[in-house]
Amino acid sequence: MVPKARSNRSGARGATRDTGQRILDSAERLVQQRGFNAFSYADIAGELGVTKASLHYHFPGKGELGEALITRYAERFARALEEIESNGGDAAAKLTEYANLYAGALRGQRMCLCGMLAAEYQTLPEPVRSAVVAFFDHNEDWLESVLDKGRRDNTLAFVGSPRDTARMIIGGLEGAMLVARPYGDLARFQSAATTLVASLATKRERGDWMKSAALNPTRPTRSRPRRQPTT
Repeated sequence: MVPKARSNRSGARGATRDTGQRILDSAERLVQQRGFNAFSYADIAGELGVTKASLHYHFPGKGELGEALITRYAERFARALEEIESNGGDAAAKLTEYANLYAGALRGQRMCLCGMLAAEYQTLPEPVRSAVVAFFDHNEDWLESVLDKGRRDNTLAFVGSPRDTARMIIGGLEGAMLVARPYGDLARFQSAATTLVASLATKRERGDWMKSAALNPTRPTRSRPRRQPTT
């Protein structure tokens, strides 16, 4: 009887965790497609067939839900950056794979989660604001490192500091997503992102890179295949 009781409790905990993940999945899609302020708990409850009380059990308020969303999203994005690093390749190839993360989201008719939240920054709960800033800070840190190495090995050339250029890349990709969205045209984003990355390559590297590493959200820029991460 004791083992059976433990099994039941384990099953209940598993079901609770599963419901929590389903709530996060639904909320993430809604934020990426509509925005944080454009959905309610009633939208999620109706989509999942659960009560609003169940949502409040897992996430007492929308602020807690938003913070959990960004935490999960940032962890997933960080794993994608680690994978890009482990794949090797020069700095331009890494930047291309980074841009592919954004292209993959747009292909799924979504925007970058934190980009959408940044657009609503002034109306967000404080914990969500802090989490959005932390996400972009981490991305700037990673890009700064890639850019610094690329400049030192003479595969990248740019004016200004690696940090400022990292901010330009993030702003350029987020903006390219935003402008491409009303056209429903992924190619518009791909063209802008490819040009952005190519503009950072040295003249010596640019020609060969443009031929072999054009942005493609479904084709990685190295020979070893992997699952395409999504933002």
